[in-house]
Amino acid sequence: MTTQPLRAERSRPRTACVVTDLPFKPQLVRAVFRHATSLHVSRQAAWAAASVTRTVLTEIVDAARSAAAEESRMKLIPKDLVSAIDRNVEVDVGSEWYLHSPTFHGLMGEVRNADGAVVSLRERRGARTPSGVAGAHRFEAGVRRLLRSRGVRAVSAMVRDLDGIASVFLTALARDAAMVVREGGVKRFGTVSLVVPGEPAPAPLLKDPLLALSTRHGDKRTVGGDDVLAAATMQLFGDLRQRAITEAAAMTRKTPAD
Repeated sequence: MTTQPLRAERSRPRTACVVTDLPFKPQLVRAVFRHATSLHVSRQAAWAAASVTRTVLTEIVDAARSAAAEESRMKLIPKDLVSAIDRNVEVDVGSEWYLHSPTFHGLMGEVRNADGAVVSLRERRGARTPSGVAGAHRFEAGVRRLLRSRGVRAVSAMVRDLDGIASVFLTALARDAAMVVREGGVKRFGTVSLVVPGEPAPAPLLKDPLLALSTRHGDKRTVGGDDVLAAATMQLFGDLRQRAITEAAAMTRKTPAD
């Protein structure tokens, strides 16, 4: 009896393991970027943008859940969203959506033109529906996944509002990331320091990672992960900004480059 030589087992190319629990999938992120820019979007940029959006929506949902818990409710309703934004100005990221949502009608205040006449809501919306608003329906599945992960449910109107906020935020993030590429960095970057009268100003934080993002390195044809992080510094502020950037940076380190 002869023995057959063992065949070399074909091995498939391996890719680095990445976290796949993002509610907003990179494919959806790329679709949003295509509406905002003609630049190529790297894999790391897509994952970073998905991570930042998840962090922002998680903060909003958690704040709305706290508002609902005060009334012993487990299902979120639109007024919980309004309460969340009132309590934490850091999560006020979807103002473009407010003009198109019944939740915020009556809360936007009056706007008057140069003649003193009140500008109607229809006029304030403009003739063209922004792409972020028009594409908000694409985020419903991701929003529902996020709600389940936070242990809450929401009425349809609340889901629609979260759809809209996610869409307009990500659209703005994509536009700013493209601008970072074109301008070679965040040209309007700045910091604010608290100074006690009579005492010297604190030394600049030269190793601050946010300041490091103000200068861009790379080609001008591709939106990279750092470009998305730089855009996040323009869209967010405070603890939410720091947390979003930290989580997105960790995500890009686990994501294989293109």
